[in-house]
Amino acid sequence: MQTEKVIDHIVNWLKDYATNANVNGFVIGISGGIDSAVTSILCAKTGLDVWCIEMPIHQPPSHVSRGQEHIQQLQSRFPNVKKVLVDLTPVFEEFKTEVSLDGKQATVDMALANTRARLRMTTLYYHAGLHGLLVAGTGNKVEDFGVGFYTKYGDGGVDLSPIADLMKSEVYAIANALGVIDAIINAAPSDGLFGDDRTDEDQIGASYPELEWAMTMKENGKTADDFKGRQQEVFKLFSRLNAVNKHKMVPIPVCEIPKNLKYA
Repeated sequence: MQTEKVIDHIVNWLKDYATNANVNGFVIGISGGIDSAVTSILCAKTGLDVWCIEMPIHQPPSHVSRGQEHIQQLQSRFPNVKKVLVDLTPVFEEFKTEVSLDGKQATVDMALANTRARLRMTTLYYHAGLHGLLVAGTGNKVEDFGVGFYTKYGDGGVDLSPIADLMKSEVYAIANALGVIDAIINAAPSDGLFGDDRTDEDQIGASYPELEWAMTMKENGKTADDFKGRQQEVFKLFSRLNAVNKHKMVPIPVCEIPKNLKYA
């Protein structure tokens, strides 16, 4: 990958899109992870307004400190970066008092995790509307188009996706070129939606290098029968997640009414 040229291409794409949309810049949720760090720097390099929003909901202290350190570094480098802290923990706790928490614990936990992501999406769009900004997505290609590892209408609810054509390894390459802080580069990827230290690999069952490999193999027309052992296991896992999460990756299905029924 021609890293510097890819960086320039994304920055120009972001600036052109925002200019054509007649908006002032971008709003981004900062999680303390690699994807939001890279995306926020790319947006900052456009010279347009960039609002970095921290939205903790029972976040592990390590996530919070990494996010804060990143924003401090970002503001020291770019005068167009602003920061906002919105503590959504009270909102989340109040929501829990108004809904039923009955059911299998794992199901309830997942529903609440997705609720966290959707509260954050609502917060980002509030600030976007307030300041004339676009919500910049932070999903990479493996998450967005491989295993669907994001919340529909949560972190998947965005206006544009600057790094969604980059594999996770390519995001890391860009992060190094952009000078992302070591604490973020060295941290295990985690969505932080459960309030504990579980990683993306813990949730998915495979590492990002394994998922990238499986995605590439599938794109090349391979099947599970072409592999054995761990490779076959990972390929099957990727294929299953890709299938069950396909509803996140395709347009909303519309029931089209036959013209002879509408205009008879």
